Amino acid sequence: MQSTALEKQLGFLREIDRLKTVVRQSPLLDRSRKENSAEHSWHLAMYALVLAEYASGAVNTGRVMKMLLLHDVVEIDAGDFPIHGGPPGERQAEQEARAAARLFGLLPEPQAGEFLGLWQEFERAETKDAKFAKALDRFQPLLANVFAGGGTWTENGVSLDQVRARYGPVIQRGAPRLWGVCEQWVARHFAGRAR
Repeated sequence: MQSTALEKQLGFLREIDRLKTVVRQSPLLDRSRKENSAEHSWHLAMYALVLAEYASGAVNTGRVMKMLLLHDVVEIDAGDFPIHGGPPGERQAEQEARAAARLFGLLPEPQAGEFLGLWQEFERAETKDAKFAKALDRFQPLLANVFAGGGTWTENGVSLDQVRARYGPVIQRGAPRLWGVCEQWVARHFAGRAR
């Protein structure tokens, strides 16, 4: 028996509820616990809504928000690959591509193709929209680490040079003014650690 479009959409929405169970390394700002991937995605969509004027060029905020709401759905199957866990490899890319095909494939066409296309665009980070989305995906955890007293940086022994190398190019490329603010925060954070 064939599922209707609505049944497929509702099945997808039930499946992505599991994103709430994927715990990330980043702390909440109040340091009470780690955030989950669903919270991270929602918060990034809010960042796009609030900070769109700081993109490196004109962006379609609605498309950026869609990318940010979809970008970590793959973690339901692939898990979270933290930035401080080493460079992403082919294994991660393969796992995430399989997860994207399965999860977005739960939706009816043309929605399945649209969502998969947005996820792939985010991953490639070649368009203005995707560059800005990627920049926010690095900016939000940087902010969390600074304002949570070091967070994952302290836990993982991350240095100032590592922060600049891991966050800087991506944020600079998609939101250079935001990277200017980050440089000040990061310098102040690590100067305080040196005392």
